[in-house]
Amino acid sequence: MDLKGAQVEVDKWIKEHGVRYFNELTNMAQLTEEVGEVARIIARRYGEQSEKESDKDKDLGEELADVVFVVLCLANQTGIDLQDAFDKKINKKTKRDHDRHHNNDKLK
Repeated sequence: MDLKGAQVEVDKWIKEHGVRYFNELTNMAQLTEEVGEVARIIARRYGEQSEKESDKDKDLGEELADVVFVVLCLANQTGIDLQDAFDKKINKKTKRDHDRHHNNDKLK
């Protein structure tokens, strides 16, 4: 499924199960919360913090999917075609960063 399809799927889910979208500020707060959950897993599992027993069963993929879901909600409710925006971003990064990254000694 592409991003456009994912936006349609989220919109369908909201209309069938979620009653309505939370307002944009609520979704922004929810996005921040979900990103924090991803950060907690990364910091403890891959960083220098020790992983608590209660965190060991946390599913990073599920938490990342929570982030994507809220981003899709925000895109839908603000009229953003995320597929178009993503395609433009990839093109911009490709033009801007190709030589920069290949010439970065830190990445060799």
